Amino acid sequence: MTTTKTIATTVTLLLAGFSALAGERDYGPAEYQNSCAACHGENGQGDGPRSADLAAPPSDLTGLARDNGGEYPYWKVFWVIDGRYVVPLHNDGEMPVWGEVFKEGDIETFGPIGGELIARERVHRLTEFIETLQR
Repeated sequence: MTTTKTIATTVTLLLAGFSALAGERDYGPAEYQNSCAACHGENGQGDGPRSADLAAPPSDLTGLARDNGGEYPYWKVFWVIDGRYVVPLHNDGEMPVWGEVFKEGDIETFGPIGGELIARERVHRLTEFIETLQR
């Protein structure tokens, strides 16, 4: 019982700390620049500097809401970015499985449970930022 309480307390503190930091700084744009812009471009139009090197052009992220009847498909975007629970035909293997990439690095800092939670938070921040790119 003590171990469960300790884990729950640790997770709560990690998320509270991350949320407090996120309140001071918006991590979505920085995460996008670090993880997505090389392929999807600065403005999400699929024209990043690495786009010409890919077998298939990266998606234009600016029309996701338009292509979904005017509603931004938050959870679809979230799961595509996370990539660990890939929707068939979503990924040709060139897009990194960001949920796994983030988790691997975050586990080193926050442990297995905290690493998973922080990785998911990073995917949420990316998903939220991509929503701001909609035209």
